[in-house]
Amino acid sequence: MRFPHDFLFGAASAAYQVEGAWNEDGKGLSNWDVFSKIPGKTFEGTNGDVAVDHYHRYKEDIKLMAEMGLESYRFSISWPRIIPDGKGVINEKGIEFYNNVINECLKYGIVPFVTLYHWDMPQVLEEQGGWTNKATIDAFLKYATTCFERFGDRVKHWITFNETIVFCSLGYLAGAHPPGIKNDIKKYFQATHNVFTAHAKVVDQYKKMKQYGEIGITHVFSPAFSVDDKEENKIAAYHANQYGIAWYYDPILKGKYPEYVLKILKEKGYIPDWTEEELKIIESSASKNDFIGLNYYQPQRVVINKDQVNPTYKNREDATGAPGNISFDGFYKTVKMDDKRYTKWGWEISPEAFKDGLKMLKQEYGDIKIYITENGLGDEDPIIDGEIVDVPRIKYIEEHLKVLKDAISDGMNIKGYYAWSAIDLLSWLNGFKKQYGFIYVDHNDNLKRKKKLSFYWYKKVIEERGESI
Repeated sequence: MRFPHDFLFGAASAAYQVEGAWNEDGKGLSNWDVFSKIPGKTFEGTNGDVAVDHYHRYKEDIKLMAEMGLESYRFSISWPRIIPDGKGVINEKGIEFYNNVINECLKYGIVPFVTLYHWDMPQVLEEQGGWTNKATIDAFLKYATTCFERFGDRVKHWITFNETIVFCSLGYLAGAHPPGIKNDIKKYFQATHNVFTAHAKVVDQYKKMKQYGEIGITHVFSPAFSVDDKEENKIAAYHANQYGIAWYYDPILKGKYPEYVLKILKEKGYIPDWTEEELKIIESSASKNDFIGLNYYQPQRVVINKDQVNPTYKNREDATGAPGNISFDGFYKTVKMDDKRYTKWGWEISPEAFKDGLKMLKQEYGDIKIYITENGLGDEDPIIDGEIVDVPRIKYIEEHLKVLKDAISDGMNIKGYYAWSAIDLLSWLNGFKKQYGFIYVDHNDNLKRKKKLSFYWYKKVIEERGESI
């Protein structure tokens, strides 16, 4: 079997992780420009001031993507590059840059797939409360509308937000992302609700503009599974999925919050400050989402938490996704299992859980249109005789594409796959040590680009439409 002709093979990146040029051409300060410079927040103090200099090298990078045969490139727009203070004057130089990126993609027949928010918020708004402040909702609506007006004639695939669970939980529970707040459960749920309201308003606005493209949201897809058949651990897995999947997917796809979580939030006093109007906007926009984006890297293996300890994040490593943490409410913990495979960063490699998770998703939400907006292997790639021999990445992606092939054969409506990432980039908290790309960036040689083994392999996969997988 080959992948269908309307299935897009792509790769992804994010503005802060690749662009650099943090203070050039009128760009405003972002929360990450500030946060990454706080001592101890990132690996070896790395930040995105230069990143991999995609801002100045986008032509070279997109040419390489074209050579690899990418059918689509998923990238994000930096909000402070477009509206430096988040809500005021539009920066025409920022508009010009993204027009250039979009046009460069189209020159090679690469479909631009654009994310509006991949974590870099104008610092001015962050200081005014960020996603806990309802004023941010309308500021985001203005920014999104600006992007639709300026780029919508050529961009027909839009993602509102990337991984709300990550920037909200690491921002307000773990303190590992901006604004660096720890264990404020009330603010965490308020932030998620404000993001869902912003998403709903932006989807409504996009549909009113009749640009005849598609719009959706991208969520982390990290389904939880019990480690065994014990009832208490099955309950732990259910609880984890209610908080990690249902709370994020239900408002988008069903237009309402999951009752299981609402009941607990009411009991504990964590219900967000919301209005009937906001709940109605979320409800009415659910039917207007054209797709859901899934970022799948690993599942969660969970057990009920019997330790009499509160969840704590002792250091940066505790917040980078490896198992071994207690949930924020102390209900369950994630564990590493002896019979599973793991990356160097302790992330489980499990195409089997991907397959099982997709079945769960179909069961819960029906025949929704899906793009796999991120999937890939973070590794330290070996260099042998000058060649970057990233065989583990090839195996990882191949195993996950095989799952997608089977899922499509079983009737699932999956329309594209975006490997994370197109090029080695700044891995937020891990600096440049953790590599994900098909294209290597040499930080000891003027950020020189070099094709990895996976570059040639992915090119062949696209040419054959995955026939040999």
